[in-house]
Amino acid sequence: MNLFEKEALVTQKAEELENAAPEAILQYAVETFPKITFACSFGAEDVVLVDMLQKISPKTDIFYLDTDFHFKETYETRDRMIERYGMTFVQVKPELTPEQQAERHGAELWKSDPNQCCSIRKVQPLTKILSKYDAWITGIRRDQAPTRANAKKVEYDTKFGLIKFNPLASWTSEDVWNYIRENDVIYNPLHDRNYPSIGCEYCTRQVMPGEDPRAGRWAGTDKTECGLHK
Repeated sequence: MNLFEKEALVTQKAEELENAAPEAILQYAVETFPKITFACSFGAEDVVLVDMLQKISPKTDIFYLDTDFHFKETYETRDRMIERYGMTFVQVKPELTPEQQAERHGAELWKSDPNQCCSIRKVQPLTKILSKYDAWITGIRRDQAPTRANAKKVEYDTKFGLIKFNPLASWTSEDVWNYIRENDVIYNPLHDRNYPSIGCEYCTRQVMPGEDPRAGRWAGTDKTECGLHK
């Protein structure tokens, strides 16, 4: 399928699937693109999609970007999901260890240059793993941030050059948590401690009442995205 055909397909399917249930979008995605993967961060949206995929297409590849800087609760959530579903997650690591990064770019790069830290530990590894696929699935929602407000259920990802599915784009946080409760889905316990959005331990803080749900990410900077989503 060439670029023109992909863009035409995306435009058509984005309209057709706008009001479809996430499960229907996932079903279409895995049936249409055998070389597809899901990027899991173990946040609330992503554990929902893991649960859906295990019911629809349990052999679909699911990977996570292991930055080496995740909260221990995030790794524990991963392990609990492996035990629950009898599945495996593809671990994607940066080329540099934390020690090598510190030697090359200085200690605590996440403070001095958070964009470069995200590039090394997230964007570069993501670019490498996505090069093996024709499509990917994400858990982004439109109401998470202004940068995501125009997300389509199906898009052509110009940054990484493949089809991108956002099955939960139109869901609210309440929709996500209703699914978690109704289906007894495992989730990161940090969500119960005022961490609505969970990233690396060094760049994520608790969100206080009245704050934006993503205020805990890169607090004190003008950074709002890690660079995975344009």
